[in-house]
Amino acid sequence: MRDFFRRWVLHDLDIKILALAISISLWWIVGRDPVVESVITAPVDFRHAPQNLVMTSDSQLEVQVAITGPERVVRSLKPADVSAVLDLAGVGAGEHTFDLGPRQVQVPRGITVSRVMPSQMHVGFSPSATRIVAVRPRVIGTFVAGYGITDVSSDPATIAIEGPQSRVNAIDSAITDPVDATGVVGRATFATHAYVPDPLVRIVHPAPIHVTVTTGKPSTGAGQP
Repeated sequence: MRDFFRRWVLHDLDIKILALAISISLWWIVGRDPVVESVITAPVDFRHAPQNLVMTSDSQLEVQVAITGPERVVRSLKPADVSAVLDLAGVGAGEHTFDLGPRQVQVPRGITVSRVMPSQMHVGFSPSATRIVAVRPRVIGTFVAGYGITDVSSDPATIAIEGPQSRVNAIDSAITDPVDATGVVGRATFATHAYVPDPLVRIVHPAPIHVTVTTGKPSTGAGQP
């Protein structure tokens, strides 16, 4: 018994006492940390998204989450520490409403979620579609007296867009950023970019668009477009 006591109790006794003191101190500090409530903005993450379907929701994919916990932990939270998770397994085309509650929110240990705002999220899903549309250049500027734009062309002249089928079908052209052709006499080419006004539709292969502007006198028979 004496050997057991010496080997397992008295061995490294100073280290064991120090560890015990640290543990008691940490317990005391945590115990004194007041509980606070805070509201933070959290992103909505989607799991098991259906293939060949894209979301058609125009609303922001984020929620306000009310949390409670030790002040020290709450104040040290980072944006990536909290997120709402929606499982899309089995979801088909059409509109769907999802409940958002504390069970759908992931938070660090020691934090409690009291409520989520909004408590529901309405999201639509549509088949994905790709379409080729024309590129429509936009030209601005002032010209030498007696001159005007006689021709505008773009390279490439068409571009591929992709997104929800109904939104893609509603778009007939991609628009370039404004090209300032002030003072052009004859022909000049400008590099710019094209975009589509629908935020749910994207250009498949974004690349510079080269817009060529030709100016001449009205007597040539061409006018400002």
